[in-house]
Amino acid sequence: MLARRWIVERTIAWLTTNRRLAKDYERLVETGEMLLYLAMSRILLRRLTRKER
Repeated sequence: MLARRWIVERTIAWLTTNRRLAKDYERLVETGEMLLYLAMSRILLRRLTRKER
């Protein structure tokens, strides 16, 4: 159970690195949801395009 909680907290920390997701500025839920999708897409794209070490 603790491992899952850590994963959720880590994911939320990644998302809050985006300035607009750090605070709740949005009036519409749909706008906030769209920003979440954009943030996760950005994280995934960065991982996929990362060069091998």
